[in-house]
Amino acid sequence: MHITRWLAISVFASTLAMPVLAQQPVIYPAKGQSPEQLEKDKYECYNWAKQSSGFDPMQAQPATSQSQPAQQAQQGPGGQVVAGAAAGAVIGEIASDDAGKGAAIGATVGILARRRQAMRQQQEAAQKQQEAAAKQKAAQQQMAQKLNGYDRAFKACMDGRGYAVN
Repeated sequence: MHITRWLAISVFASTLAMPVLAQQPVIYPAKGQSPEQLEKDKYECYNWAKQSSGFDPMQAQPATSQSQPAQQAQQGPGGQVVAGAAAGAVIGEIASDDAGKGAAIGATVGILARRRQAMRQQQEAAQKQQEAAAKQKAAQQQMAQKLNGYDRAFKACMDGRGYAVN
């Protein structure tokens, strides 16, 4: 076999596992295998472990937080205050011939309604964030289980070829 071919396989195999595997196993050629043979065996064990475990660490997408701010249609506080003041002025004029007093009451009611709406939106956003965090944690646990199965298969393959793997 050509050194160039084994060098290409070696580079390919060593770049396969690097980005995904958090901890690279330590592999020692216990039976005096050459560096070229080690790289060939690592590549073949990568393929076998991938097939055996049903998990390819090179195709795995790490679970990432994709918490995006909630896109909520919000009416500015001025909108509710103005609407409340206008409604209060009409009601105040009809009830007591005092549009100014009614407008003040209506503006206050508008401010309180806005605060209540803002608190409700904050609670909803916090709940969505908690749900997203729980989903992300579950995805990370599932990924860890799959990776563990792959790692066990890879180590078994290398062990079977005469390497000490830790």
